[in-house]
Amino acid sequence: MQNEALDGLLGRYSLGIKHLKDPGPNAHQIEVLIAAALRAPDHGELIPFRFVIVAGDSKNRLAKLFYSYALAKGKDEDSCNIESERVLRAPVTLTVVARIDLHHPTVPAHEQWVCVGGAITNVLNAAHFMGFSGKILSGEKVRDAAIGAAFCTLGETLVGWIALGTAAKALGTNREKSVTSVYSYF
Repeated sequence: MQNEALDGLLGRYSLGIKHLKDPGPNAHQIEVLIAAALRAPDHGELIPFRFVIVAGDSKNRLAKLFYSYALAKGKDEDSCNIESERVLRAPVTLTVVARIDLHHPTVPAHEQWVCVGGAITNVLNAAHFMGFSGKILSGEKVRDAAIGAAFCTLGETLVGWIALGTAAKALGTNREKSVTSVYSYF
């Protein structure tokens, strides 16, 4: 027997930036999304992540960083513009930064990374339940020194960006994935 929340979770899927439009989450709704992130699997007081909200004029700063990144990779001007315009399309972007303590006495790094992944998942699920769509974006850009320096302090790792907004197209049914292809019995 399924309930409404489970049905909602099973109906969620990622929707890329080109399919997002205004409105995105407002300031209060963003706080609710961050509260959901804080309910990810954790280890007491250890919170190995933080978020940086990219909205309004700050989207232009991020777009310039993406443009410069593409230019440094040898892309032509059209490709550089496409790279920077991607940032501007999402109504709200949350930058995900990991703060992994490699020398923590009781919580190994891999467990801290699980918490970061859980936080991202909780944000995306909460956004879905609030009527928004979104997607986590990462790729090579997270390793770029200039982009990383814009968001991270010493010892932090740029994980990616969660793009959030309203679905610009009617959401279809979730692409069916084979449940049996991802588990087995021991």
